[in-house]
Amino acid sequence: MNKRDFLKNMGALAVGSVLLPSFKSAPKKIKDPGIQLYTFRKEMMTDPKGTLKIIADLGIKQVESASSNLGLFYGLKPEEMKQTCKDLGMTLRSGHCSIDGKWQSTIEQAALSGQEYLIASTLPYRGQTTANYQKIAERFNKAGEECKAAGVKFGFHNHNAEFETDKDTNDVLYDVMLKNTDPKLVHMEMDLGWVLAAGKDPFEYFKTYGPRFPLWHLKDMKGKRSTEFGNGTLDIVGLLKHSKDAGMKYFFIEQEEYPVSALDSMKINMEYLKKVDY
Repeated sequence: MNKRDFLKNMGALAVGSVLLPSFKSAPKKIKDPGIQLYTFRKEMMTDPKGTLKIIADLGIKQVESASSNLGLFYGLKPEEMKQTCKDLGMTLRSGHCSIDGKWQSTIEQAALSGQEYLIASTLPYRGQTTANYQKIAERFNKAGEECKAAGVKFGFHNHNAEFETDKDTNDVLYDVMLKNTDPKLVHMEMDLGWVLAAGKDPFEYFKTYGPRFPLWHLKDMKGKRSTEFGNGTLDIVGLLKHSKDAGMKYFFIEQEEYPVSALDSMKINMEYLKKVDY
């Protein structure tokens, strides 16, 4: 092919590329569902390994533990919890805890378990004021540094109380926390159900704060009670479509109340997710 013909063909390709129709990306299916083990709290306390097997059989891939009267891993040692999940084809990704007198031990156990995130699910200080939440943010930044030194990422899981407003300053307290924590040290786990219960809009937080929310609790709600997916007011598909805006990497299904049993409700939730395109 001579130079003239080559340039002619290249021009045709360029024109063709302009005329090509634009296509939207194909809808995605959920491939990596997770669970917060508080959903199976009674079962985990009596038979942790057997319960984890049941959970794995549902198609769950990511696990988030919750502290209990038997410790961080329901009586199992950190390494034992890690291996049990691995043997079942799951990953112990995260764990809930408190910043208390056992904090250093908590960090050490998290590191031994191989989990990526360590999430405070309670506040270290009481007081629904801007000043207190600034103090909390300072402690969280320090906790982030302490966890980072151990190879773990620190974060915080909200309930609804954090969205109250300081009457004197008119500050939304959760916003105070966000504005005063270092995004590189404090990773927010947004419980979407509790955001709804507080009368707030998760989409507005994604728009305002961007990828601050690598972890989610996917929890459908009727008022202030959790329910099976599709029975409440949570816009599950809409939220998943904006998961990239939020920086979401993993979500954990959590249902705190159920009409019959945790297993029955989780079967409904998993069937719902199988049908979701986003």
